[in-house]
Amino acid sequence: MMEFLEQLTNGLARGGIYALIALGYTMVYGVMKLINFAHGELFALGAYLGYCLLVTTNLAGSLGPYLAIGLTIIMVMGLVSLAGHVLERVAYRPLRHADRLAAVVSALGASIFLQNAIMLVWGARFRAFGSNLFPNFLITIGGLKIPLIRIVVLASALLVMWALRIFIHRSRMGLAIRAAAIDQKAAKLMGVDVRQVITVVFIIGPALGGLAGLLVGLYYGQINFNIGQLYGLKAFTAAIIGGIGNITGAMVGGLLLGLIETLGAGYISVGWKDAFTFVVLILILIVRPTGLLPERVVEKL
Repeated sequence: MMEFLEQLTNGLARGGIYALIALGYTMVYGVMKLINFAHGELFALGAYLGYCLLVTTNLAGSLGPYLAIGLTIIMVMGLVSLAGHVLERVAYRPLRHADRLAAVVSALGASIFLQNAIMLVWGARFRAFGSNLFPNFLITIGGLKIPLIRIVVLASALLVMWALRIFIHRSRMGLAIRAAAIDQKAAKLMGVDVRQVITVVFIIGPALGGLAGLLVGLYYGQINFNIGQLYGLKAFTAAIIGGIGNITGAMVGGLLLGLIETLGAGYISVGWKDAFTFVVLILILIVRPTGLLPERVVEKL
């Protein structure tokens, strides 16, 4: 039972990371009906920016681990959101009224460009965050020993998802995002600045992806230049599982995918860990192609 609970907490932490990335996919799709294939590379950019701030500049040694990580989270989210805004201005805005295939090709091109840019700047080898960035001790709960970093990753993911849900459902901009997701033309007639909505979506989504990249670096201790490709694909799968375009679905899909992947690796085979993701995707597409929460897609973004 203790082994199962340990795998459960590990799966929830991993699923929280997937959910943060999936939220970026689902927000862009909900408003623009476009899959932002470059989102995984923005996630990777967040991981490398976190590496630069925490390791290269030794921010943790100057400020202490807790303050350094908190400051790094703010800076990484801000910088990656800026990169997302630039990406929208350069790669998507000029094609907003073009054929949808043109925007997809532009997204794929942006993904390839960003991945190679990361490789040229930081190199192709793995980069290690180091083991001294975060206090390495266990928290005991009823006999279950959980690493502190696992609790921090899961708590951060859940807190950000909760804050995003409140923003979407209780703020004026959140109302505008939901209106644009339902019908952009009708939203314009009601006075919604759709261009501003798209800009906000391309700021929030990449910021969440950047946070997820930093959390991956802290959790696993190392990153490489093509990390965004695999995590981006898994997060996209999580968005489809939950119901593409549905924020709640992205959260549920990410957590569920993390649990399935972790439990499958722990009780079946580690070598098949990544295959479980795509087996689940195939089953969902066959049994319930609209996802687990199809009734809220778009209308309740």
